[in-house]
Amino acid sequence: MRESIHTDTSASPDVPAEAVGPLLRGVAILRTLATAPEHRLTLGELVRTTGLARSTVDRITATLARTGYVRLDGRSASLAPPLMELGNAYLAATRLPELLGPIADRLADTLDESVSLAVPDRDGIRFVHQATRRRSLSLSFRIGDLLPAERTAPGALFAALWSPAQWADWQTRRAADPDQLAFPAAPPGRRGLPDFRQRAARAKVDGSALDDQLIEPGLVAMAVPVHDPEGALVCALSVVSHTSRHSARDLRTALLPALTRARDAMEQVLREPPAPAEQVPARTAEWISASKDELGADFIESLARGLLVPTAFDAGRAELRLSAVAEGVCLARATARRALITLQHLGYVTTEGYSFRLTPALLELGYAPLSRVALPGLAEPHLASLVARVHESASLAVLDGTDIRYTARVATSRIMSVHISVGTRFPAYATSLGRVLLSALPHDERRRLLATEELRPLTRFTITDRTRLDGVLEQVADAGYAVVTDELEVGLRSLAVPVRDSAGRVVGAINVSMHSARLSLAECLSDVLPALRESAAAVESDLRIAGRFTAPPTT
Repeated sequence: MRESIHTDTSASPDVPAEAVGPLLRGVAILRTLATAPEHRLTLGELVRTTGLARSTVDRITATLARTGYVRLDGRSASLAPPLMELGNAYLAATRLPELLGPIADRLADTLDESVSLAVPDRDGIRFVHQATRRRSLSLSFRIGDLLPAERTAPGALFAALWSPAQWADWQTRRAADPDQLAFPAAPPGRRGLPDFRQRAARAKVDGSALDDQLIEPGLVAMAVPVHDPEGALVCALSVVSHTSRHSARDLRTALLPALTRARDAMEQVLREPPAPAEQVPARTAEWISASKDELGADFIESLARGLLVPTAFDAGRAELRLSAVAEGVCLARATARRALITLQHLGYVTTEGYSFRLTPALLELGYAPLSRVALPGLAEPHLASLVARVHESASLAVLDGTDIRYTARVATSRIMSVHISVGTRFPAYATSLGRVLLSALPHDERRRLLATEELRPLTRFTITDRTRLDGVLEQVADAGYAVVTDELEVGLRSLAVPVRDSAGRVVGAINVSMHSARLSLAECLSDVLPALRESAAAVESDLRIAGRFTAPPTT
């Protein structure tokens, strides 16, 4: 039986009087889902875990589903990729991944080691950029993961600047949680660690810090501080290796020079005025009002408004006054103020004078697990909705050489249906998915690729003439969709459209397949194609959010 952990703090005596109760409870739901196995719970489990009433859980999850932050599947709720827009707002506001990430990536290529950017988060460190090298002996963390400061190299750099009050808070946490169970991203806690105060003092003198197998046996890391033009520590640049490649002792001679040069390049970038950042539009108060009109009592406006507030910051807007926050999301000043007070109480906003800043703690709301969702995982819920709408099977595929490979599929239930499983491969030239993917390639690249493929007649209708096929692919590129009938198998018709990433690159294609007797070509174009395009747009929307600061795998 799941242990009951009551998280309804809206009536707690330390909650500000002006705090927004529904926002507190909505965040409690998101936090609970973020730490749940597979980030999914039944509504009943949410009731028991949070201590909230069932009616409250129902209304909150309905509101979160409307915003796209939670997906409801029968009696279960799970985190959904659009929730990442909250963490994206923090990452964009700091501009650290945007400005410093490319330098970290180049360093990882130079050293052939994993490189990270981390920021302080209370008495822990939180990653904001990762350039990972995949090896059998490696430890891969995600953007948003929180680690205990005392077991990391960046943590010693940050602790070197702690006040006595911060050290006291750290000691209290260590006493209450000696095994670091509050840091699920870290391997199981270890006792008998080196004196952290001494490590912090040494880091202050050396201007660098070492992690000699503190996170996990065999892993070593080194970090250097990165400062802004005023000399304030903004993040730490670290490189992680394995003792089979480097000992902690030789990290200073083997890696520190390159690490220091990269740090100097980062600080030079921070001294230069940044180029104007592209503003990513967010939902506004008008969308909230429309949602309320549609859903009625099941939609909690104050929760939706509160979750809208962080998106006011975004690109290059690290510090905002109340009026700018309210204006950015079209909220009344009083509404924005109460939301900011609530978010500050939760640790997601901090104040400096009359200005507000987002904190890295905002990344705890599911950012790390959602950042690992691959393209098939992003697509599957939308494929399921498409199948429910058109009552035919739908699939996602990627180009793999001269073949397509199915990476996600939702089948309809019919006596006569198309039986294809994930992993199935077909020649790209004879499928609608393949023609969409081939048509997205530059013309010369496409011709070179197909020159290696024998265009075999899979049926008597299969196009095998290279000139004719080239013309068909040009038509597909112009039309933005492909229809193939009887060419892969007699009686099979499929219709496909591309899926593009935020840069406009085609990274996959989705299709609907059916027996050709069920729908005419005209019916496919009038009824199925619009639904197919809407589904592709929904996948692309999730992909833009999930891929803004990390590239989701395509398979």
